[in-house]
Amino acid sequence: MIATRDQQDFFEDAEGGFWRAISMIEGAKTYQSILNADHARKAGYALGRFQSLISDLDTNLLYDTLPGFHITPQYLTHYDRVQAQYQAQNVASGPRKRDIEHCFQFVEAHRESATLLEDAQSAGRLSLRSIHGDPKVDNILIDDVTSEAISIIDLDTVKPGLVHYDIGDCLRSCCNLAGEETTNLNAVTFDTELCQIILDGYFEEARHFFTANDYAYLYDSIRLIAFELGLRFFTDYLAGNVYFKAKHAEHNLDRALVQFKVAASVEAQEAVIRKITDAVR
Repeated sequence: MIATRDQQDFFEDAEGGFWRAISMIEGAKTYQSILNADHARKAGYALGRFQSLISDLDTNLLYDTLPGFHITPQYLTHYDRVQAQYQAQNVASGPRKRDIEHCFQFVEAHRESATLLEDAQSAGRLSLRSIHGDPKVDNILIDDVTSEAISIIDLDTVKPGLVHYDIGDCLRSCCNLAGEETTNLNAVTFDTELCQIILDGYFEEARHFFTANDYAYLYDSIRLIAFELGLRFFTDYLAGNVYFKAKHAEHNLDRALVQFKVAASVEAQEAVIRKITDAVR
């Protein structure tokens, strides 16, 4: 953080807006997708290092900048309201009718599992910690010369949460090499080899604060976060694209289909992924 002239860590302008300045890290960049195995391992290491550094930070000291963020049951409740309004006002038709119906069916098939992580927290099996909130691949800064992961950026989502949201989001983002914006669903898959590499890098730093229950919910976090993001994209499509920036009317529908395909790929490879998560203990 760069201090203001009066040694404050923020500046308030005449309209009541708050501003802060942060030093620039030169000679580094982010990437839209994983380049190779080395990049994957370092992405996992970066997240593990970040979480390790803040693992003893009292969550009571953090303001929840996005209440409800990554609380899947709340997104499902919002979806139900939007879906009811959509069904009352629209009859899905045209060339995207089949895609819309597929999304409806996918959500219904996964409704019961939406509360899994929150139920585990309520039961005391998982604990709130300080998390990044959005550790996707393009928020991990890589040095141009050494190719080392040197920082995780975009810190406005740092808040109390479950570390599983971070792990699931990182893996969801990194292990689908087709990316979030593809319209070629045949290219979308969850790469279990990358999953293994990323978790190996992650646990170089994260092992010291992980509990037996934390390990037990690793698979569920990967599947659930992909479903959650797909649910959010699909809900926004039904609502008329009011939250996520959309380049065209069906953009969020396309995004939802990608994330649901990732979730389905994770589920199809459950045995392999559970073997990986067992091996990293």
